[in-house]
Amino acid sequence: MSPIEIGSAAIAALLVLIYLGMPIGISMLAVSFVGVAAIRGEGVSLRMMGAVANDSLREYLFAVVPLFVLMGLLVTVSRVGKDTFDVFQNLFGRIAAGLGIATVFANAVFAAITGISIASATVFSRVAVPEMVRHGYTRKFATGVVAGSSVLGMLIPPSLLMIVYAVLAEESVGRMFLAGLGPGLLLAFAFCVTILLLARFRKDFVFDGNADLVEAAPMSVKDVTRKSLPIVSLIFIVLGGLYGGFLNPTEAGAAGAFGALVIAALRRSLSGRTLWRLLVETGQITVSVLFLILAATFFSRMLALSGVPAGLAEFFLAGPIGPYGFLLLFLLLVIALGCLIDSISIMLILLPIALPIAEAAGFDLIWFGVLTVVAVEVGLLTPPFGLSVYVIKSAMDDPDLRVGEIFRGAWPFVLAMLVSIALIVLFPSIATWLARL
Repeated sequence: MSPIEIGSAAIAALLVLIYLGMPIGISMLAVSFVGVAAIRGEGVSLRMMGAVANDSLREYLFAVVPLFVLMGLLVTVSRVGKDTFDVFQNLFGRIAAGLGIATVFANAVFAAITGISIASATVFSRVAVPEMVRHGYTRKFATGVVAGSSVLGMLIPPSLLMIVYAVLAEESVGRMFLAGLGPGLLLAFAFCVTILLLARFRKDFVFDGNADLVEAAPMSVKDVTRKSLPIVSLIFIVLGGLYGGFLNPTEAGAAGAFGALVIAALRRSLSGRTLWRLLVETGQITVSVLFLILAATFFSRMLALSGVPAGLAEFFLAGPIGPYGFLLLFLLLVIALGCLIDSISIMLILLPIALPIAEAAGFDLIWFGVLTVVAVEVGLLTPPFGLSVYVIKSAMDDPDLRVGEIFRGAWPFVLAMLVSIALIVLFPSIATWLARL
């Protein structure tokens, strides 16, 4: 077999192994080892695996993963999410569908200090959904808003998916964080417009006509200040230090984790047992992410050795499909896979194949990364996988709440995300103007 045939067979074998239920990281390592051994011999494959493990995990940059994960977990247990929602509820609660808009803004701010969509979905399903239902909103709309706005956690920096993409694409993590800010705000604005349109033209979707409306009690300036101070402080430390050039991403993660630890300790929400549980969970998430990065790096080198990416680049770019035809097919494939497997796995499978083609097409890889992350996040809201939807269902612990009801509530926000993707394609500067300063 020729190297290209071996590479193609390796891709097919990877998909079969994943379909059969083998963990994605192990599947990637197995097919990569066999692929390199078939092309260059078993000795080269063993040496390459060792070199990949050394090259892909020894970087100082990788310390950013556990630090941002720990910061997100500490913020989650310290009730910062509830305080964020209370502040925005006070600001927007009196306008039509104001609690939906408050949830979007609260999730956007919460995303800026966690970086994990699942954390946002967990916190706001317990905080925002009961409040919205109590104030006369339908449960379908309330859960849909939380599911939709939770995706901001992986787009507005800091973002775990941005870190993974930056590593795979060999781009600056700091620049990827900057690139996510504009699209994140665009997405938050699109969600708010969607909510206002639904409140204007689909009142039965948003408001429960049989519910007894409850007026929200206004908060004093002192209460707003007290609830806002931890959030503002963390954002100032992490994003201010990062964007101001005082801290690199790893240092910003360390400062944010320490700040979140102080907040959790001052609020007395962090017992010794809870801290140990969070440290163990941080270790588990970090090890799984780094193992997947190692496997994806080996997979990428095997593909480069086989010549598959170069062959695909020639096929897409020299034929009638062209660069933007490739981009459309790539985004559609990402969204389709999002219905079946998780976000990081999609990126690890597709990017080693797609990045060389995107580079050959002359695409800005930071812009391409933002599009990838947004398209991947669509999968959090679409059946049958829809991870955010299932997280909300689990966190709500309501036997009367059906998964289909949450999916229906999230559909308007899926459409808003597709419109946002189109705008980012048409106007790349939305994603690149900050990153290129």
